[in-house]
Amino acid sequence: VQLQASGGGLVQSGDSLRLSCVASGRTFSNLNVGWFRQAPGKGREFVGAITWSGGSTGYADSLKGRFAVQRDNDKNTVFLHMSGLKSEDTAVYYCAAAPKEGLSHKDTAYTVWGQGTLVTVSS
Repeated sequence: VQLQASGGGLVQSGDSLRLSCVASGRTFSNLNVGWFRQAPGKGREFVGAITWSGGSTGYADSLKGRFAVQRDNDKNTVFLHMSGLKSEDTAVYYCAAAPKEGLSHKDTAYTVWGQGTLVTVSS
């Protein structure tokens, strides 16, 4: 499977933004999908994830309530809804796929990665 993340851009503090992760190449509906981000000069950070069925999600504690992950398996797409954006949310956002097991916040659990999309939040 190949993943393509999109939807990033320049937004103002307090704005909302929706990122998309489109899968191609093989069956997507049996893969869990996670979102990670990497801010300039920092390591990769877990954002949120969703199970293959969409029945369960998990988030970084610091992002709960502002970020939400949803998926549409008919469209081979997973979305990351971001609201109340802050300057510290500025980062390259990546989606990644993992085998259909328990949700993980560890990047080592994810075997396929998209190329990333840049989100810049200006204050």
